[in-house]
Amino acid sequence: MSIVKINVLTVPEEQRETLEKRFAARAGAVEGSDGFEWFELLRPVEGTDTYLVYTRWRSEEDFQRWLAGRGRAAHGGGGAQDGAQGDRPKPAATDATLWSFEVVQQTGPKQA
Repeated sequence: MSIVKINVLTVPEEQRETLEKRFAARAGAVEGSDGFEWFELLRPVEGTDTYLVYTRWRSEEDFQRWLAGRGRAAHGGGGAQDGAQGDRPKPAATDATLWSFEVVQQTGPKQA
């Protein structure tokens, strides 16, 4: 079965709009990747400054390939600016943690 990666981002209230606009601007950046299955950006609604970035992949290998290629570029790695901010804007999140899960059960709505 699939694997799920959840990037847990701490985003101060004044940076929420910035984060959401950056994700909107990158729409389509991951969808064509081999093994990609799903993406959701989850906004907190009460009592927390934590956003969740949910992605589902066919396998760990597919995720690692994306991370080493397009994912690295999308997250500021690679190229001449590696290790430096260069022209990149300041990150909207103040902290990030990656959670990993295997999908062991899944269901969807019943088809009529």
